[in-house]
Parts: sequence; C-alpha cells; structure tokens
Amino acid sequence: MITLTINGKKRELNIEPDMPLLWALRDVVNLTGSKYGCGKGLCGACTVHIDGQPVRSCVTPVSSVTNYAITTIEGLSENGDHPVQQAWKELNVPQCGYCQSGQIMSASALLSNNTAPTDEDIDMAMSGNICRCGTYPRIKAAIHQAAQLAKEIK
Repeated sequence: MITLTINGKKRELNIEPDMPLLWALRDVVNLTGSKYGCGKGLCGACTVHIDGQPVRSCVTPVSSVTNYAITTIEGLSENGDHPVQQAWKELNVPQCGYCQSGQIMSASALLSNNTAPTDEDIDMAMSGNICRCGTYPRIKAAIHQAAQLAKEIK
C-alpha cells in the first residue's frame, strides 16, 4: 500500500511503488485532469504540484512523493475560481484544451512565487509546457491578468 496526500486528502492505494504518479492519479484515483502527452516529462501536459512546485507526474514514481502534498488541477480551487482559471476563461485561452491543465498548474506555481512576472519570467517558467495549437500569446496575457486578479483579491 502506498499512502499519498492528494488535494488535501490522504489516500491509501494498492499500487506498485514505481508506478508513475500520472497513472495513479488517472487510473486509480480517477482524477483525469492531468493528461498524458509524451511520457518523458518534456511536454508538461501531466504537470501537478508537489508541495507547490510544478512536477511532471508521468516520470515521477509514487514512492518518491509519499511524504508530500500533491495538488492536481481538480484541487487547485474548489469552484474553478483560482485567478489563473478565471483569467484562462476570460481570455478564452484554450483552443483544443489538451495541454491546458498542465499550463494552468505551471502558471499558478509561477504566480505563487512571483506575483508580478515579466514576459521573460513567464517564458522561463512556461518553457517546458508545449501547446500544439500555439496559444502562447493568450497564455502569457492570461498569466499577466491572473497576477492582476490575485492582487485585487488580496
């Protein structure tokens, strides 16, 4: 048995310790927001937070995160009202939407550490997230808008 803390809840899972976190989340816990993209940690579609830091869940064995808080897109906010999610909706960021949960998780991690990112900060933080539809300009605009929304909320 492996015990994981996912979205604030302890979960005991009967899985192998070397199972990638992505498959534990999707296939065992039924949290399907994180997507399988490349399986090599290169595209960012599977991004989740481990203690607030963005991590590629497709290459992270569950045994390595047993003592950490795992947050998925489903746990980012209860009602989809995180500033990043709000900005994403307001600016109609997604095209196909496949990469968006990973993009949102990376963007929210960036803003938790940098409340006023520059374009260069965004480019650096988001460089490991690939969007085949090319919505990068809208992603960047949404991150700037989310930073502003977060300031207004405080």
